[in-house]
Amino acid sequence: MALTDPSRRPSAGRVLAVLSVVPALLVAGWLLAGLPLLLLGWFRPLVAVPLGIAVAGALCVAALRRLPETADATGWQTGGVLAVALGSGVFNALLHSEQLIVRRDPATYAQYAIWIAEHGSLPVDRQEAAFGGADPALDFGSVGFYDRPEGVVPQFMPGPPMVFAAGEWLGGLLVSPAVLGALAVLVVAGVAARLGGGRWAVPTALAFAVSLPVLYTSRTTLSEITSLILLFGGVALLHDAHAAGGRGSPGRVALAGLVAGLAVLVRVDGLRDVLPVLAYAGFLIALGRTRGGAPAGAGARGGAVRGGPGRLGLALLGGLAAGAGLGFVAAAVLARPYLSYLSRSVVPLLAVCAAVLLLTVLGAALAPRLARWRRPAFLPAAGAAAVVAVMLGFAVRPWVQQVTRQPVTEEDWLTYRFIEVTQRDNGLPIDGGHLYFENSLYWVIWYIGFPAVVLATLAAAVLVRRMLRDGASAEWLLPLALIGWTTVTTLLRPEITPDHPWASRRLVPVVLPGLLLLAFWGLAWVRDKARRLGYGRRAQGWIAGVGVVLLLVPGAITSIGTAFTPVERGERAAVEAMCAAIPPRASVLLVERVTGDRFTQVVRGMCGAPSAQVRRAESTDTPPEADVRRLIAKIRAAGRVPVLLAAQPGQLTAYGPPRQVLALRTKQDERSLVKPPDGVWSLSATVWMALPA
Repeated sequence: MALTDPSRRPSAGRVLAVLSVVPALLVAGWLLAGLPLLLLGWFRPLVAVPLGIAVAGALCVAALRRLPETADATGWQTGGVLAVALGSGVFNALLHSEQLIVRRDPATYAQYAIWIAEHGSLPVDRQEAAFGGADPALDFGSVGFYDRPEGVVPQFMPGPPMVFAAGEWLGGLLVSPAVLGALAVLVVAGVAARLGGGRWAVPTALAFAVSLPVLYTSRTTLSEITSLILLFGGVALLHDAHAAGGRGSPGRVALAGLVAGLAVLVRVDGLRDVLPVLAYAGFLIALGRTRGGAPAGAGARGGAVRGGPGRLGLALLGGLAAGAGLGFVAAAVLARPYLSYLSRSVVPLLAVCAAVLLLTVLGAALAPRLARWRRPAFLPAAGAAAVVAVMLGFAVRPWVQQVTRQPVTEEDWLTYRFIEVTQRDNGLPIDGGHLYFENSLYWVIWYIGFPAVVLATLAAAVLVRRMLRDGASAEWLLPLALIGWTTVTTLLRPEITPDHPWASRRLVPVVLPGLLLLAFWGLAWVRDKARRLGYGRRAQGWIAGVGVVLLLVPGAITSIGTAFTPVERGERAAVEAMCAAIPPRASVLLVERVTGDRFTQVVRGMCGAPSAQVRRAESTDTPPEADVRRLIAKIRAAGRVPVLLAAQPGQLTAYGPPRQVLALRTKQDERSLVKPPDGVWSLSATVWMALPA
């Protein structure tokens, strides 16, 4: 009887609410289990998989037990969201990229994941004994991998590689981004259903899924999709905690803070993204010191909140500190060279974090006095006007500012020269210091369309006005703060090489999903406004229908040029063929610059052979012959087989007869600076091998 009793069946809205937070709980559980194991050198499937399942299961039980119906959705709407997510996953899995040869970040993440999946520990072993011991001519580092005395330290935070390592264990490293992309669609749709109603969940999910940056990051091993799942999953969990009222709210709120805080373990920029959560926790603490009412964001079904907003604020702060604290530990222990590389960005970011923390503490301390302050009557209108003014400022920015940077460090000069080459390819004036950040709002318009930006701006202005006027639409307080803060700071300084689609990844974690959530809420507000003005159901239907089309079509048109073209296919087969050609007990010396940068970690991680570059002068692509011959002799003395790799046969003829072991002809992403990408470029790579006589 219980199985067929309709009253015992979960509603469609509750199903969508559950499905849209499970991805964040699974990712969080995996990271919580995996990080200690990686720090201890025990990140192995026999240990990590059962522990990860146990931790993720515990988080799901804590978050989903007696979950109220926080997403208002029908069966068709929930089914539509699932169809969009499944379609996204299948589509991107079929067209996934194979970026394994290290040229840019995706292959670095892939090789990072392959190493920890195979070895379970960091740093990467230099294996100096295989080369006859330490030698000043040996360089064990390469692009994305820093050579340090303790070993080779991969670039980036360890969160994404730990997630991708699970895909490697299952034999699907290169399709795991597509799975994450599908989960991100669920998360975004769930937040849309919570904040705007189930009728907008499907179009929001579809507009998000077809956006080119989302397609791009769902096909290759990057960090942005994982960060999105945690940030918006945290928002959804906090919304559910408020709606749950007295049913364990502090614990649920702490869990929401923990999930959001783990974004720091995924990306260094996650520290900036979670600052609104810190400020919101301070707001709840301040609210608890002034009155005992329900916290902002509490749903009508939530009932009384156990412990009051002050206790919820402390719980949120504790969870956030725990999640972000794990990110700090991982950065200090596993990614210290990366932090040094980013010091010009990280130091100001830490200063901003300290300022936000100080303001949060002062605000909470002065809350009773601030509560007696009467807000000026003009404040709601001024807040709404400020939202519009900020967006107009970004719109006119290209006409009043050109963002440039003069190179200082070696990395700056590499970026400078890269931009010069890309400008020549694009037929643009040559200025390697031009960063094109002034066009950042137009990047957003390329990928989701002008109507979406206008409606999102309208929605943000209306919501700010409501909140400042009488505290209405309070469930939007944290989401709007997160979207607004990250959108403004990202558009102001994207801090990325500005070629597209590469630079579009900066918009994925918060900017694009956030603006789409606002845009569809804005469309709902326009339709409701028409109803209040006396327009009939037919007119309201036309407004909604035309609005959905305007929000879907521009992004789809931009994506169509590259959506059906996979990039860098054939790399796995090419690398496997190269690995098969390397003899047993080989110690591999890479004696040419480009080959060394691209293949040192590939040989070490995928071929299982010790590898190192031979140092060269800055102005040359090949090292001194005397150094190479000395290293060959040392390798032989160690009882191993010396193998030399280079890009051209002429670079090896002095050591032995060359043999081509890799010949790749494929496609790569376009590098477009002033217009959205609409095609792909060719890519070729060759590797020659010599076995010294």
